[in-house]
Amino acid sequence: MNSLVSTLRSSFLAGVSIGIAGFGYLMSKDIIGIVLFTFGLLAVVHYGFKLYTGTVGFCGGCKGLAVKEIPLVLLGNLLGTLAVALLSYASPADLQGVAQGILESRLANGPLRCGLLAIGCGFIMTTAVKFAKFEGRWLPLLFGVPIFIVCGFPHCIADAFYYMAVPLDFWQAHLINIIILYIAIVLGNAVGCNLVRIVNWDKDC
Repeated sequence: MNSLVSTLRSSFLAGVSIGIAGFGYLMSKDIIGIVLFTFGLLAVVHYGFKLYTGTVGFCGGCKGLAVKEIPLVLLGNLLGTLAVALLSYASPADLQGVAQGILESRLANGPLRCGLLAIGCGFIMTTAVKFAKFEGRWLPLLFGVPIFIVCGFPHCIADAFYYMAVPLDFWQAHLINIIILYIAIVLGNAVGCNLVRIVNWDKDC
């Protein structure tokens, strides 16, 4: 039980970190916002918080969580992003409008395309985290975040923050489509995070 609570706390804080990064991105949705988003991943890796895209690529190995803990990590991440999304309603800026624009773009692209694009994000994130956590090399993390944003590769936890900042009436009108879209992105990220292991290039556990 203590282990599960610890995992939930850590994953919640990871969600908060990504939510704050997403908040900064919505405030300045340009190159400045892209660079600011890097803060979220730096905080996650520095503190050792459990982020879905930072753990699902290592689950089941000697360096990762048990597979059964991954849903708990995702839940904690979602709760953390929700906490920060609630703060967005206190901002004088039109963060809800910007967030809705991102979600509308994802919905227009469709779950299949977004799921496929999410594979790219997963691959980038696992690669960057592996360099930072296990080899002490942070540059891949600093470059990896801007790359997946510029390429339009969805990150399921960042997207969770954006979606939760969207007005409720938009959710009510598109609930089923949003859920299907999000599941596709979560699965796409998981495939990307494990791409090296799937292709069997990485012999390490």
